[in-house]
Amino acid sequence: MKKIWFKAAGVRAIKTVAQTAVALIGTSAVLLNEVDWPLIVSGAILAGILSLLTSVAGLPEVKEEKEIEELEIKAEGTD
Repeated sequence: MKKIWFKAAGVRAIKTVAQTAVALIGTSAVLLNEVDWPLIVSGAILAGILSLLTSVAGLPEVKEEKEIEELEIKAEGTD
């Protein structure tokens, strides 16, 4: 796997962790002191791990980047 895959998968995982944490905080309690922080952290980390595992199947961002590189190579060849 290339550097671009790790970058794209990492960005997706971080976004997933943040979105999961926000969703869990919002649904877990009305008051901040009622939030079950260990549950929030473990749920968010699990979501990040699942995101990375899902990224193994393929990332559209990586495919798009590869297509752009191929087009640039073809364009250089026509000069």
